[in-house]
Amino acid sequence: MLVNGDKILHDAKVGKYAVPQFNINNLEWTKNILEECQNQNIAVILGVSEGAAKYMGGYKVVSAMVNALIEELNITIPVCLHLDHGTSFESCKKAIDAGFSSVMIDASKHELEENIRITKEVVDYAHEFNVTVEAEVGHIGGTEDNITASSTNATLEDCLALVNGTNIDSLAPALGSVHGLYKGEPNLDFETMARINENLSIPLVLHGGTGIPDYDIKKAISCGISKININTELQIAWHEAVKKFVSENPNSYDPRKVIGSGKDAMKEAIQAKITMFNNK
Repeated sequence: MLVNGDKILHDAKVGKYAVPQFNINNLEWTKNILEECQNQNIAVILGVSEGAAKYMGGYKVVSAMVNALIEELNITIPVCLHLDHGTSFESCKKAIDAGFSSVMIDASKHELEENIRITKEVVDYAHEFNVTVEAEVGHIGGTEDNITASSTNATLEDCLALVNGTNIDSLAPALGSVHGLYKGEPNLDFETMARINENLSIPLVLHGGTGIPDYDIKKAISCGISKININTELQIAWHEAVKKFVSENPNSYDPRKVIGSGKDAMKEAIQAKITMFNNK
């Protein structure tokens, strides 16, 4: 049974560790993540971008697949199914109606007043169904779902305005992280991150966790980050393993063997993130 993000993230905030959000892209991705997180006995948030949901056949297909895997694999850890970077009320509503237990509304491209209006509309609908809502302020740069954007760091004042004006459950303040691979060294604003955490009671989320050095991840957690999103790093680990398999087995055409050859590398990457996030 799916749970929303409320208890998972508040436990992390109190315990000063971070819950992983691993984005899923297909059945194998979902199965590998669920199995490894069950093996490590930690709660997990399965992130689904709008593009990934479309690729997998739609929100209802994703929800049905995740629920079926939880049952068939005897998964007993808390699992949250989360829409990542929903771009509109309509998209968030579709995910909620399909059975997602958490959504992110990302209206950060708009001016703050409009961000608050759109976000509150999502919150009002989501909370009727016991679905938690994450929102973003400032703008996280980089590339996701083939969309590239520049970065604009959040301010404490804007964070307070968004939270107080919407009743969101978690907040992703843009503070120097980017989606995808970094060009150069990450430059996170830990001072503002700590100030935001000190002034808000809700958990904070770090997007763009791939490529951030371990010491910066640990510092971010110490500054109040309770959830860290990972996607690209698992994709790279899987890709490198599959490339090696195909090179060594050029006549192998069974898609199960090709796709499955990246499983162990993915699970090793998942283990490393769980350890780094102080979750074990």
